[in-house]
Amino acid sequence: MSKRPSISFANHAAVETGTAILLVGTEGRAAAEAESVVGQALLSRIIDVSDFKGKLAASLSTLAPSGTALERLVLVGIGEPAKLKGDDWLKIGGAAFSKIGKSKNVSAILALPDADVSPEDAAEFALGMLLRSYTFDKYKSKKGEGEKDDKFVPAITVQVADPHAAKKAFANSLAVADGVLLARDLVNEPANILGPQEFAARVEELRKLDVKVEILTEKDMKKLGMGSLLGVAQGSTRPARLAVMEWHGAKGKDKPIALVGKGVTFDSGGLSIKTAGGMEEMKGDMGGAAAVTGLMHALASRKARVNVVGVIGIVENMINGDAQRPGDIVTSMSGQTIEVLNTDAEGRLVLADALYYCSDRFHPKFMVNLATLTGAIMVALGVSKAGLFSNDDTLAAQLFEAGEATGEKLWRMPLGAEYDKLIDTKNADMKNIGGRHGGAIIAAQFLQRFVGDTPWAHLDIAGTAIGAPVSEYSQSWASGFGVRLLDRLIRDNFEG
Repeated sequence: MSKRPSISFANHAAVETGTAILLVGTEGRAAAEAESVVGQALLSRIIDVSDFKGKLAASLSTLAPSGTALERLVLVGIGEPAKLKGDDWLKIGGAAFSKIGKSKNVSAILALPDADVSPEDAAEFALGMLLRSYTFDKYKSKKGEGEKDDKFVPAITVQVADPHAAKKAFANSLAVADGVLLARDLVNEPANILGPQEFAARVEELRKLDVKVEILTEKDMKKLGMGSLLGVAQGSTRPARLAVMEWHGAKGKDKPIALVGKGVTFDSGGLSIKTAGGMEEMKGDMGGAAAVTGLMHALASRKARVNVVGVIGIVENMINGDAQRPGDIVTSMSGQTIEVLNTDAEGRLVLADALYYCSDRFHPKFMVNLATLTGAIMVALGVSKAGLFSNDDTLAAQLFEAGEATGEKLWRMPLGAEYDKLIDTKNADMKNIGGRHGGAIIAAQFLQRFVGDTPWAHLDIAGTAIGAPVSEYSQSWASGFGVRLLDRLIRDNFEG
C-alpha cells in the first residue's frame, strides 16, 4: 500500500504556490473564494476554452496557469450543489486527487457558489482523496513512468468555513479510511503470502487498538465439532483458523452486534476444480473476512460506542490426497449433517460453522455475514450492487439505507420455503447445492439454517468486493466493500 497523504484543515486563505483545487458547478459557476485564487477573468477563460461543464466529478488540470506561481490548477465539477447526495462528495474528492500529479503541496478550496461546505461534506471530500490515493504496489521493484514512488506523500490542506468542525468530523473518516485500506491490502495480497495463519496474524495486530482477539486452531475447532468448516480445509497443508475479535465500546451488559466473514484465502474449487481462466482472482475469496477485519479496525480506531464481535473462518480450499470428495457427508457444529455435492460451494460450509458458533457463544443482537459467495449474484445484479438476504425486515431496511448513503449499494433478494426445499436430500439433513437456477438464493437458504432465531442478514459481495468497476475513489482491484457500509449502519442506528 502506498503511503496515504497527510490532510489538514484551514480557513480560506490566499493560495499562491503548489496546486490549487477549485470547485466548479454547472454553467461554470464558482465561489468567490475559488475565483480569488487565479482571478475571475482567468478562471472564466480556462472554463470557456476547455468547455468545462462542471458536471459531477468531472475534472480538469491546467499546468502553470498564466500570471500565477501555481504549479497547476485543478477544477472539479460539483454538478448542482443542492442535489449532492450519497457518495457524491467521495467522488468529488477522488476526482480531485486524480489530477494533482506529483504535487507535494496541495490546497483544496471547498466553497460552493451560494453556500458553505458543511464539515461532514468536507470530511467526505477528504476521505475520497484518501481512498483514491491507494495503490497496491509493494511487490514492484521498479516504478513505471507516471507512478508515484514510496517517498511521494502529498500534504493537502482543505480550506473550509469551519476547519475545527471539519477536523473533528474527519477524525472518524480517517478511522474508516484506514479500515477500508486494510481490507483492500488483505484482499490484494497474493495467496502464497497470505494463508490462514498469516491472515490470523494480521488480525492479532488489532490488539494494539484494544480489540480482544482470540484465534482458534484446528484442534480447537475439532473439539467444537466444526466438521463443515474443517472439511473445506482438509485438502490444504495450511491449517485452518477461526479468528474472534471483540470490541467493547458500550456497557458490558449490552448485547453485541455480530459480523461474520468468509475467509477462503485461496479457492481452487477443490476436487470440483475451477477452470484455469480467472482462478488467480480466487486469492480474493476472503473479501468478506477482510471487510470484517477492516471494520473492526475502524470501530476501534474511532472508539465507537458499541459492542461488536467479529468472527471469520479462514481456510484454504486446495487439492491433495486428503481433500474432501463430492458425495462426502460432514457434521456441522450445529449437529446438522451436510452432503457435499460440490466442493466449490465451500464458502457456505465455512460460514455454517462460523455463524452457528457466533450465535451460540455470543447471543448477539443481530448477525450480518459478508461473503464473496456466488457468481450467481453477479448474474442477477451485475457488479454495482451486492445481494442482501435477511430474515428481519428492520435490519434489511437499515442495511439498504446505509448502502444508499455510502454508495456501497445493496438490493434485497428473496428467501422462502419454496427455495429452502431445494437443498433437502435423502442422504443427510441438507446438501450444499441446489439445482441450476437461483444459485445465490439457495446459498442464502443454506446459511439461514444455521442462524436459528437470531436476526440475520447475508451480504453476497462477490461482484463488489473484487474486480468491481473502478470509481472516482477506488482504482483498486480490491474495493474494501462493506467497511463503510457497516460503519454507517452502526453509526446511524446502534451507537449510544
